[in-house]
Formats: sequence, structure tokens, C-alpha cells
Amino acid sequence: MGLMNGIALCVGLQIGSGIFSSPGVIVANTHSVGASLVVWLLSGLLAWTGASSYAELGSAIPQNGGAQAYLSYAYGPLTSYLFAWTAIIALKPGSGAIISLIFAEYLNRLFFGGGKAELSADDIPQWAIKLTAVGAILVVLLTSVAARKLGTRVAVIFTVAKIFVMTLGIVQLARGKATATFRQPWFDDSSRSPSAYALALYSGLWAFDGWDQTNYVGGEMHHPERNIPRAIHSSMAIVIFLFLVANLSYFVVLDRDLVGLSNTVALDFGRDLFGPIGGTTFAILVAISCFGALNGGFITSAHLVCAAGREGFIPAVFGRLHSTRKTPLNAALLQATITAVFVIIGGGFRSLINFAVVASWAFYFLTVLGVVVLRIKEPLLERPYRTWIITPLTFCAVALFLLCMPVIAAPLEAMAVCGFVLAGIPVYYLTQGSGNQPRVIGRRQLSGLRCSVHAH
Repeated sequence: MGLMNGIALCVGLQIGSGIFSSPGVIVANTHSVGASLVVWLLSGLLAWTGASSYAELGSAIPQNGGAQAYLSYAYGPLTSYLFAWTAIIALKPGSGAIISLIFAEYLNRLFFGGGKAELSADDIPQWAIKLTAVGAILVVLLTSVAARKLGTRVAVIFTVAKIFVMTLGIVQLARGKATATFRQPWFDDSSRSPSAYALALYSGLWAFDGWDQTNYVGGEMHHPERNIPRAIHSSMAIVIFLFLVANLSYFVVLDRDLVGLSNTVALDFGRDLFGPIGGTTFAILVAISCFGALNGGFITSAHLVCAAGREGFIPAVFGRLHSTRKTPLNAALLQATITAVFVIIGGGFRSLINFAVVASWAFYFLTVLGVVVLRIKEPLLERPYRTWIITPLTFCAVALFLLCMPVIAAPLEAMAVCGFVLAGIPVYYLTQGSGNQPRVIGRRQLSGLRCSVHAH
């Protein structure tokens, strides 16, 4: 995987469904154009602190598996196992199921209503949505295992399509057309409630989720000590710029109040620009965006499963590559199966999203804190890229704040996360006997790993 593939993968994963649904939530909480743009910028910069920390870890420990490898090196195999346990069974397939269902709903709008505003999700048969979602999972499975570079090439194509969607409003602005809201002072009527800004920030950070995904395929990147940091920093700069452009585009075309009330901003955007045909066109474009995010997430998830198989966390068969295609076929099949089960079971996805956010940010916190831990524990570890120490500390402070919010607002989901993660401890000791202990990477092994990567 080259530098451009890594950038496209990370950009494509962040530009999923969030930029087409979060703007309404953020505007509804901030009450002004200017304040919402500040929240988007702040969300991007905070996500960048986490990404920069991952860049140091990825260049120092150039392995597939992302956080799984870093947690093992910083804290030992148990913490790494608990991450793999949570991610493989719940986080990754749950996220994939949600994205595939969003993709299926937008695509089915074309067949049941042509993207019309009055068509609701209840008007679309659930069997059609679920069947389409499972079909999308199968297509993504084929692209990720058919050839070694096909999945990443698909990621590049879909990323280009998403960027096109976000720039149309700027064309309107250049033509001298803009809403009254856009022409008024941007910070008029801004909210003064700290809790409102906290909720807006939470939604913005969710939209930027995916900044850690390049690290999951770090072992397959050419010169990872250089390309992982470059891919991460380049993709973060691109995504922050595009998200700001996208929001400006929305406000150029749509009134602020309409954006704040809408959960399908892109559809309203398309209808306002091009009439009824615009609803259909943008339903297709949003579906493409979701499919691209699903494709990128599937690539990284399969590599996480494959890395877990090689570490002995799950049966070794899932850690093997296909004999001729050299793709993680078994890992991808396992991930596709679990994701399809989530789609077919249906229901309860709001709780699943809350569960996923709490669990993912708990491990984000531990992983980024690992930068500080390794600076103390392994001062001689070779770090081709070093971030400023204030970067991981800032991220950890924000992560703690975000973890406290759902504990107060949704204690049941928070307790479910704790219960699920703690349930992995007895499973770890039952399945990881003395003859099957996951290996903890040593400094010499890392040096040898870098040498083999350089030779490759």
C-alpha cells in the first residue's frame, strides 16, 4: 500500500455518513453559522491530536492491527486481548452494520420514492433494506479479498466521488447566490449553554471518526515509518478542510433553521440545487459515500481480525492469508458474517451506537495514553516520528470528558460496556493457555520487523 492509498483510505473512512447527518445536530445546539463552524474546526483539531499520537505509535510499531499492537506493547497481552474481543465481536461489525443500513435506506429511496422529501424510512419495507444491506456487505467482501490492491483502489475512487459532493455549494457562492442566513452576521443568536456546545462537539467528533484507520494496515504500507505519519497528517488536513467547505456549502444553499431541523441535509441540499432530480442524485451520492466508508472499514476490520489470529487471540485460521491472492480471506469472511448477523437481527441500533462510542473512546484513551507510557517505559524505542507530548495529553483530557458524558446521560449503555469488556477477562484466561500465550513484541523484534519492511 502506497502513501496515496493510505490517504484515500483514511479520508474515505472519515467522510462517511457523519458529514451528511451531524450538521443538523451541531446547528441545532449552537444556533448560529459561525459557532457551528467553530465546533467543526475544534472537533477536527481534537481528532488530529489523537491521529498525531497514533502516527508516533504507528511509526514506532509498524504492524497490522492498529491499537491491538500498541496496547500489547504498552500494557501487555490482556489489554490487547480485551480490545480485540470488543472490536471484533461488537465495535467493527456493529459500525459496519449501521453504515450498510444507511446505505440501503438511501438506495431504496430511489426505488420506493425517488428521494422525495415526504418519503420516510417507515414507508420502505424492512426486508428490502436488510436485503440490500447484506448485498452491500457481500460486494465489499468480494472487493476486499478478490485482489490485494482492489479494495484500496476502490477506496480512492469513492473518496474522489465524495469530494465532488462537498464543493457544489461553493460553486453557487461563486455565482453570487447565497441564503439570507449566510449573508447575516455569522455569530448572531449563538448559544451560550456549555452543555449545548458539549453535545455539538460530541457529534462533530463522531463525524471525524475513522482517523485511526490507517494504522490498521501499517504493516502493508511501503516505508511505514515515513508514510504512516504522512498519510495521517495529510488526511486530517484534507478532511478538516472538506468538512468546513461542506458546511459552508450547506449554509450557502439552505437556511440555517432548515439545516438544524434536517437529518438528511444532503437530500435537502440536492433538491434545493436541482429540484426533484437533485433528491435522487444526492440519494445516490450519499449511498456512494456510505458504501465507500463501508469498503474502507471492511479493509481495516479484516486486518484487525487477521492480526488477532496471528497473535493467538482467536483461532489461527483467521490469521492466514489466501494462498494465491495474499488477502485475508478467512478474516474477511468472519467479519462479513458477524456484520450480516447485526443487520438481520435489526433493532436497538441507537443503543448499539451509544455502546460503540463509549467502548471505542475508552480504548482511544488507553491507546493514546500509551504514547506517554512508552515514553517512560521504553525511552530507547526507535521513534521515526515523535509528536509533541502535549498532543496525547490534550487528547486524553478530552477523551475523559467524552467518557464522563455518556456515563451520566446513558448509564445503562456505560454499564453494558464495562460488563462486556470485563466478560473478556475470564474468556482470556480460559482460551489463552500457557501453550498459546499471545506474544508481546520486544525491542529486538521491532528492529527486525523494521529491517524486513525496509527490505520489502
